[in-house]
Amino acid sequence: MPEQSTEPSSSSPLAEAISAPPPDVDTSVLHRAIAASALGNMTEWFDYGVYAATLTYLTHAFFPGSLGSIGTYLGFAISFALRPLGGMVWGPLGDRVGRKVVMATTILLMAGSTALIGALPTHAQVGALAPVLLILLRVVQGFSTGGEYGGAATFMAEYSPDRKRGRYGSFLEFGTMCGFVLGSAVVLLLQHLLSDTQMQSFGWRIPFYLALPLGLVGWYLRSRMSDTPVFSEMQGEPVAKQTAGQRFVELLRNYWPPILIMFGMVIALNVVNYTLLTYMPTYLQGTIGLSDSSATLLVVIGELVMALFIPVFGRLSDVTGRKPMWWGSLIGLLVFAWPLFLLMSHGFGWAVVSFVILGLLYIPQLATISATFPAMFPTPVRYAGFAISYNVATAAFGGTAGLVNDAVVRHSGWNLFPAWYMMGACVIGLIAMPFLKETKGCSIRGTEVPGPDTAATRIAQLAHAG
Repeated sequence: MPEQSTEPSSSSPLAEAISAPPPDVDTSVLHRAIAASALGNMTEWFDYGVYAATLTYLTHAFFPGSLGSIGTYLGFAISFALRPLGGMVWGPLGDRVGRKVVMATTILLMAGSTALIGALPTHAQVGALAPVLLILLRVVQGFSTGGEYGGAATFMAEYSPDRKRGRYGSFLEFGTMCGFVLGSAVVLLLQHLLSDTQMQSFGWRIPFYLALPLGLVGWYLRSRMSDTPVFSEMQGEPVAKQTAGQRFVELLRNYWPPILIMFGMVIALNVVNYTLLTYMPTYLQGTIGLSDSSATLLVVIGELVMALFIPVFGRLSDVTGRKPMWWGSLIGLLVFAWPLFLLMSHGFGWAVVSFVILGLLYIPQLATISATFPAMFPTPVRYAGFAISYNVATAAFGGTAGLVNDAVVRHSGWNLFPAWYMMGACVIGLIAMPFLKETKGCSIRGTEVPGPDTAATRIAQLAHAG
């Protein structure tokens, strides 16, 4: 990989910046950056939580015919088809004009399209136009999400101190899980306050409307932040004058190894993620006969436990490294997914236990995303590298997880298929792991691929030692 071609000259402003000790970020500024990233991410995943929790109501409203829940899962999966395109547009743009501008734009698109879903007419009112409108809004969501997640993780990583990137970066995923929990909890509350007829009539719309005020708060926080110190250091360098298109070409030409490594890791990450957090309510209703509210309650309990442990594993990764977290999670899921799905079939109590254990086995991956993935690329192509790699794999395997699981279980009766699907994805992740570079404590400043032997890391280590 020709990293030396992007190194700044010894007399350049960037070289002088990197040769200086890492700048101290004011604690209040760091906390605002964390809040801006996490709240926006919470808004994004609030939608996914609501969509999963209201799936049976959405099926009744938009796909009452023979497609049934397959149609609703198709609506979920199709939004992911636009995520790679969103990553290809927003990622290079974020590397060119800055992280915060793109993040402020994507959160408005996400919140607005989510709120509009709540205002859509149903199939009974306008016929086939209803599912078409739903899918169009899901497409807008997918396009905006293609830039949202990579931008938020990059923003968080570049603001965090090198030795605490796992700790602070984990709060982005804490926001993710809180979004899922909030979406599911709002639906659960409405299920207890309203009758099933009321939920099918208008109650399912209410959670979607709530995305708008959440998005506006996130936009306000993001628009008031300065861009990251790491990005700002690079301005004035020749590389900063590259267009978004040139950065895209540079990424594909010189950084395909980390793209492939991340692709394998994200397959494992997101097959597990979307199987547990979006497909599970439908699975539990169909296999052990749980009611809508019981299935939602089970997922909320599991998500709350997972959220509580995200900062724990994030902080632990600053001590042990990112790779041990991933090795342990992937091997644990590979070994225990099948017996835990077997146990899940024995009723609500055992289903809760199984879901929580699966969630805790998965969390070491989720908690370290913001510390691991942005550090796989240098600053000039970091946003694009993350956004494109992550979203292509997510579109192909994450967004389709519910659709694949539901189709196989419904048509074959093989209730343990989701366990084996997760296990297969973990095998792919394990194949990628030996090629991942450990970046615990490494600096992500400059134009080199981060690692223990970069100039920025050596300078940072000397500064800490002094």
